[in-house]
This record gives sequence, structure tokens and C-alpha cells, in this order.
Amino acid sequence: MKKIFLTLTAFTLFTTACSDSDFDINRDPDSLSPDGIALKSELPAGIVGLVGAQGSYYALIGGFWAQYFTQGNSSNQYKEIDDYSIATADYTGGWAAMYDALGDIRNVKKLAQEQENWNYYLIASVLEAQCNQILVDFYDQIPYTEANKAPEILQPVFNGGQEVYDLMVADLKAGLAADLSASVGAAPAADDLIFGGDMAKWTAYGNTLLLKLYLRQTEARPTVASAGINELFTSGAEFLNADAAMTQFEDAPDRSNPLFETDRRQLNTTINIRASKTLFSYLDENNDPRMGDYYNAGAPLNQGDFNNLGAQTGFAVVKINPTTPVYLMSREESLFLQAEAYERYASGAGAKAAYDAGVTEALSKYGYSATAFIAPGGAYEYPAGTFDQKLEAIIIQKWTTFFPGNGFEGFFEQNRTGYPEISDVPQSSETYVPGEFSYSVNGTTGGQFPKRLVFPSTVTSTNQNAPALIPVTTPVWWDVN
Repeated sequence: MKKIFLTLTAFTLFTTACSDSDFDINRDPDSLSPDGIALKSELPAGIVGLVGAQGSYYALIGGFWAQYFTQGNSSNQYKEIDDYSIATADYTGGWAAMYDALGDIRNVKKLAQEQENWNYYLIASVLEAQCNQILVDFYDQIPYTEANKAPEILQPVFNGGQEVYDLMVADLKAGLAADLSASVGAAPAADDLIFGGDMAKWTAYGNTLLLKLYLRQTEARPTVASAGINELFTSGAEFLNADAAMTQFEDAPDRSNPLFETDRRQLNTTINIRASKTLFSYLDENNDPRMGDYYNAGAPLNQGDFNNLGAQTGFAVVKINPTTPVYLMSREESLFLQAEAYERYASGAGAKAAYDAGVTEALSKYGYSATAFIAPGGAYEYPAGTFDQKLEAIIIQKWTTFFPGNGFEGFFEQNRTGYPEISDVPQSSETYVPGEFSYSVNGTTGGQFPKRLVFPSTVTSTNQNAPALIPVTTPVWWDVN
């Protein structure tokens, strides 16, 4: 088992993000009575727990399976991810860290409801959905209705993926329906490490997360997806127009971006993850200026070709920076979600504008103009062809933006839509099409791509309600391609 080093804590970030004298950073929220903790103390603990789990454990797996990274050929830290042999004893900490974060978030939600503090109730409802969406899309079945209820329930039942989606939608809608104007008690401020207490942004983020949950069901439950998205349109829901991100990172131990902290600072090496030919070749083919922001100079390594001894130091290294934000949802992701929804359910009205804005935002984050890319004849021009051609453009552009830390979303979307397409030839072939997914050179699953994560042994050995082991190649419930 490869160990993930996750030392990011709420308390090291409190000292940076908050100066309120009411914070006592020497008191661990997990050690206090759940009923006696202040909302403004437990909320940031939940946020940082989510950011730490999403931004390290799942960012690593997502980066490999979205084919941004591949295991370096002169190290072996992540071979089991890259060759699809990840097993029950690998990366068990992600599950534990996410449910620990959910414990704080759900307690905030419970206390906020009791206190009629609808601001905190909405925030917690959105964060709860964010956590569970990542978990259920990776594992398909997860504890939901009985989760985080220790000591009363120590072996929670597992809810099926479709049921979890219905529960997430219902709980998220309840949070969005809360009357914020009638909220009682203190308003969130510095303790809200995402929006600083801006409730309009939390509402927009919640609406956009709801949009994502519906879109993820387009192939498995098209009627549910259509009804839900049309309801959002009819109600005039505002969607996210800003980054939902944690930005308070520093280039210092225990204060940096979790992926940087995990892979670079704690392991004290830069050679574990190299540029995958998949994304590298796509950027190169289109003269995308983000190439130099994603990768150092050098050639890409074919996905999973970690036994290649031809050039020990000649392969491009993935760039990870200590101060890179962790995005719960970026503005460009919101725009691409809207573009797909408009194309599917609004006869295309507004789709091109949202797509162009998404490409523009994605490039401008790195200081580049998108004008030439989205202009007629440009590499990223929105196609005027079929729905499938338009969907492919939307999903591929969204895929390029999840680098480096949100690759799991690119992985999920590839499974849902089939984009980027899967190559019929190995990446060593002259006929390989840049950007197409390629089966790992050293894959262990007989040519089948991973579709999910297996349940951790720490869960299956302690919870008699845990489902039987399901292979990583078995699709989750909404993946019907």
C-alpha cells in the first residue's frame, strides 16, 4: 500500500484565513461535544477536511485516470493507480478523510437547522452534496442515510448509487429552499473559507451542483435529468459565476495545496508523475499555451509506460504549485455545465455563449487570450454540426480545465459521455489521434478501463453491511455507455 501524506489541518489554515478572536485554534472540533461546538469553529474544519481529501487522495487517482499524469519511469509510487491494480488496501485514507469531513459538515447542518441559522444550513447542505457526489461517483454504493451517526450506528447500511442521487438532490433542494432572510444567529464570514459569507454565491453554487447531478443522469435516467434541469431553467435559478475554491495556501509545510504537499513536499521528489501523452498531445496539437503551465520541458510518456527505460530523465514532469487553489467547482466548469444543459434542453440557446465563456475563462486563468481559439476556424471553435459534435467539444474543453487537481471529474465525464474517445491503437502508433484515451501500457485488467474504486479494506473488515467486492472495471449506475 502506498501511503498518502496528508498533514493539512483546519488549524494551520485558521491562523492564515481568520483573525477573529472568538476562534480558539487550540481546541480540536472533533474533541468537543457535537452539540456544543460553535458553527464558525466546525464549518472551516469541515471545509478543510473536504479540501484535503478531494485535493490529495482523489486528485491523484483522478489525475491518472483522466490521463493528465502517468507514473514516472524512474520511480514507482503510483503504479497501482496507473496499471489499474488499485486494491482494497490502497488509498484507504481517502474514504476515512471524506467521511471525517462529512461528520463536521453534517453536524454543522444539524445544529444550524436546530438554531434556524439558514445561512449555515445552506452552506452545509451544499458541502454535504459535494462530498457525497465524489464518493458515490467513485464507489457507486456508499453509506448515506446512516452515515456519521456514531456511536448509535457503527455499521451503517450502504445506499445504492441511484438512491444516493435522489437523496442528494432532495437534501440539496431543502438547503436551497431555506429562507436566508429569516436566518437566526451569527452570519458566516472569515470562517467560510470558500466565499467569505457571500450567500448569493453559495446559492448559485448549490444550483450549479444540482445541475451537475442532473446532467450526470442524462444517459441512465433521461426523464429525471430533463425534468430537473427544466425546473432549474423555469425557476430562473442563478448559476455559479465565480470559482468555488479554497485559495488560502502558502508555500510552507502543512499550509500548501494538498496535492503539492502530498506528492512533492512530503515525498521530497518531483519524478513520480510525468506528463501523459493523452493530454500533452492534445495541447501540443492545438498549440495550447497552457502546455508550459501544465508540464515542464520534455517529451510525454505513453500512459502507463512506467517500465520505459529509453530516457530516464527525458520525460516531462507535471507541474504542481504549492499555492494552487483547490476548486470545489470552477467558474469554467459551471459554464461548460450550462453549455451542455442549454444544448440538450433549451434548443441550443445560450450554449455557444456559455462554451465560449468557459474556454475564455480557462485560458485567462493562466494569462492567455482565447480570442483566436474560439474564432471561426480556431482550434476550439464551437462546432455548428450535430449534437454529438457539440457535446464532444464541451466535454473535451471541460476535461482540459480539470488539471491538475480535479481529474476525477474528467474521469467521471468520460465514463458518462465517451469523450474524449478511446483510441483504437496504442499511443506508440503513428496513427494515434492526440487526446484520445489509451489503455495503460502495463494495464492489469485485460484491456478494460477502470470505472470505479473498490471499497477500502478498513470498511469491509469492520462493517458487515459493506457490499461484496466489485471489480474496478464494473461501471457505476449512471454509466450505461
